[in-house]
Amino acid sequence: MVKHLPPAVKHLLTLRNPEVWPSPSLGKLHGVFNRTLNEAKQRNAENGWLVLSTCTLLTTNRPSSVGHLYRFVSRSDPNLLESRKSLAEVVYKAALMREAALKSVIFVGVPRTILSLTGLKDSLEEDVYAALRKNSIREATPQTIEATVARGQALWNSIYQPHAVKLYNKLGDLHPDFIKFIIQAYGTILSPLPRGDLEQGNLTRALGSVVGIATLRAEGRVGPQLISHVFGLLKARNEENLNDEDKYLSSDEGTEWVVRTVDEIVDAVTSEEASSAKGKL
Repeated sequence: MVKHLPPAVKHLLTLRNPEVWPSPSLGKLHGVFNRTLNEAKQRNAENGWLVLSTCTLLTTNRPSSVGHLYRFVSRSDPNLLESRKSLAEVVYKAALMREAALKSVIFVGVPRTILSLTGLKDSLEEDVYAALRKNSIREATPQTIEATVARGQALWNSIYQPHAVKLYNKLGDLHPDFIKFIIQAYGTILSPLPRGDLEQGNLTRALGSVVGIATLRAEGRVGPQLISHVFGLLKARNEENLNDEDKYLSSDEGTEWVVRTVDEIVDAVTSEEASSAKGKL
């Protein structure tokens, strides 16, 4: 059994910035939250704002900022616990953030998702955490796998038509297991859960595309994938029984607002990082 890292390896792992980025100052963070939330309220797109804000902070690797976001949306004054809103409202927002972070794993991977989910959990009050779902509803079993794959394939088709078959085959050519993994991941994680609003924190088809846009835009340099998921949000307007927020988000104007809002948050939370880099030149 290996109990300790070799000293040379331990030292090597301290190099090349292994720590997460710290949160920007609360003044700067609350400033961008206030500006962008006010815009969201004017558009009746507060759920979309909360989803894109969570995913943007997660992707920029600011886990503590995810906790600050929770306190910002759950309290009238983020600095005062006694100003917390009703338990039902707070649990709703926490569940939405948690689900958005989970879906981010499809686009930016496990490590950042773990860090930001931890940042969120550490910020939750005991009664809020106690009210969140504890049982897994995504475990693959012989009884559920066919429905999961069908759900994933349906979401794939919804996002990528009229090129769904061509892209499916292209990714299958890269590795025979790759496309099968993607379809199963879409069915398990990215697609809306079957019970709709009855499922705590469930994200609609449009909000799932907001996750994709926020993570990929914040990540940068993944243009083809970002374009695909922008189309995915625009195509969400064709879904049945859209609520008013999803109609807006999937409109041309709404999709543009999502991208611009992600940019504004990224610029705010990474400005100190950019200043630090310039100072070292």
